[in-house]
Amino acid sequence: MMKIALLGAGHIGQTIARLLSATGDYAVTVMDQSADALLRLDGPGITTHVVDSDDAPALLSALRGHDAVVNALPYHLATTAATLAREAGCHYFDLTEDVAATREIKRLAEGAKTAFMPQCGLAPGFIGIVAHHLAQGFDTLHDVKMRVGALPAFPTNALKYNLTWSVDGLINEYCHPCEAIRDGQNIEVLPLEGLEHFSLDGTEYEAFNTSGGLGTLCETLAGRVRTLDYKSVRYPGHQALMKMLLEDLQLRDDQQTLKDLMRRSIPGTMQDVVLVFVTVSGLRKGSLVQEVFARKIFADRSDSNPLSAIQITTAAGICAAVDLFREGRLPQQGFIRQEQVALPDFLANRFGKAYQQSRQVESVG
Repeated sequence: MMKIALLGAGHIGQTIARLLSATGDYAVTVMDQSADALLRLDGPGITTHVVDSDDAPALLSALRGHDAVVNALPYHLATTAATLAREAGCHYFDLTEDVAATREIKRLAEGAKTAFMPQCGLAPGFIGIVAHHLAQGFDTLHDVKMRVGALPAFPTNALKYNLTWSVDGLINEYCHPCEAIRDGQNIEVLPLEGLEHFSLDGTEYEAFNTSGGLGTLCETLAGRVRTLDYKSVRYPGHQALMKMLLEDLQLRDDQQTLKDLMRRSIPGTMQDVVLVFVTVSGLRKGSLVQEVFARKIFADRSDSNPLSAIQITTAAGICAAVDLFREGRLPQQGFIRQEQVALPDFLANRFGKAYQQSRQVESVG
């Protein structure tokens, strides 16, 4: 049985704990500084431990003796958690979208006897696995476009948005430069720029640059692709209002105020939908062709265990990564990129099947 130290008992952390422990293959110790959050976790295979994530010696002591650390804490704690995991001799998995943290984790993985696999969620994570899989089917790659949205099913406010995941992560991806490839050259583009509109399955959307969603694909596909980019999907009108808040009202320089405003004024929702839309074009046997992967994953509204779509997709991503690693389908040490996961393996996995059970979108406009 694999011993997991799970950091963070929020909505995603609780879902990860229940999924892993229910298999009988994992003994999960959930660690959080909130005793109240830990009280919501119970069941065979789950134990809890109150520990302050800012107390490095205490956290290090708690990690020792585990096989792997699964980090579901806010993105700014990723580097610290990975550093302590290495010191404790644990493998490391996380959900971070933060580019700087991923670069530091990659450095930590150099020469390590354990494995380090950040960015195991939806985007980055599953979206990169899909894009890389489609790209392998071309003799010459032209364009790879990755679009993901975690959206309320029933938007009612001017932003046409509800809080479906971490506010810290949301603002982080709206405020940091975004990696991309243009004309075969690695570049940085501004967040909230590159606005485009499209329809999918009869619904109108907009998409714009946000940070972190590409994971390590810019490195992996360097020299092979003409254009590569990632954009977040929202309902029309969201980008203009966020630019007003961040730029005109200068809240980019006072992000804590913006986060407080959003937490106070924008309701959370469990009634959400996750949209995954990847297009890859290029040459195959001399002909210009395009491949599309489009899915919608909906919330589970069961009375016994309701789950939001973002809980389902994020937890499925990291649980599948841990499961494939345990089965020996991934490298057992050093830095592991998301695109090293084979899409068929992911979708066949007992956790990855969450994406198979979603609704495939057949028509795109």
